[in-house]
Amino acid sequence: MKILIIEDEARAASQLQRMLTTCGFEYDLLDIIDTVEDSIQWFQGNAAPDLVFMDIQLADGLSFEIFQKIEIEAPIIFTTAFDQYAIQAFRVNSVDYLLKPIQDADLKRALDKFNRSNKPNTLDPSVLRQLLSSFQMTPKREGILVKDGSGFFQIKVSELLYCYSEESVTFGVTSGKRFIINETLDELFESLDPNRFFKINRSQIIAKNAIEKIDSYFNHRVKLTITNPREQEFIVSRPKTTDFKEWLNM
Repeated sequence: MKILIIEDEARAASQLQRMLTTCGFEYDLLDIIDTVEDSIQWFQGNAAPDLVFMDIQLADGLSFEIFQKIEIEAPIIFTTAFDQYAIQAFRVNSVDYLLKPIQDADLKRALDKFNRSNKPNTLDPSVLRQLLSSFQMTPKREGILVKDGSGFFQIKVSELLYCYSEESVTFGVTSGKRFIINETLDELFESLDPNRFFKINRSQIIAKNAIEKIDSYFNHRVKLTITNPREQEFIVSRPKTTDFKEWLNM
């Protein structure tokens, strides 16, 4: 069974592979792709895989944008962080999906369904528009459960200056403190308001109101000065620089 994983977080991709093995699913991994642009190029240059696991939020946009450029002749199982409003669009349109963090039972159920049907679930243009609209307009969270010492408590999203991932742990930083967040960086980003937060590279999310200064950086990138940096360096990756400037209306 030849599979393709479209996921911009290495930790999540590795976890999915481990879970597939645990489920006894025999597969040959063709590739792991982390952007909309690279996904389009891959499908244009390769034969369709037997199954695709596709994350919603990729490094350069929503994976639904892939379907606006090409037609994918392969069964697809979408993966996404929990979002009750957007998930409703999946259910209404009978689109296969898995909620992050993915559970063994849910993965097994999705694989069983795939083995029974094994048919491409090509997205109808009207369904695609509805899914895009649902994910772009979904109400975003206002609170985050964080860990401090041995306990958990909630902070307001508006207090976050930036978040980052380090050694598979996600941290959130406010004006006075750093906290552990029990979510992957990708899961966290999917739940935040895209007008207020931007994922500048694979490991960092910054709040718009935390940016103090913007400087040009080598290789057509951008370097940011952020409030309370805590020895972090903030470089907007080259693929995201244009979108970042548009996000700031530069």
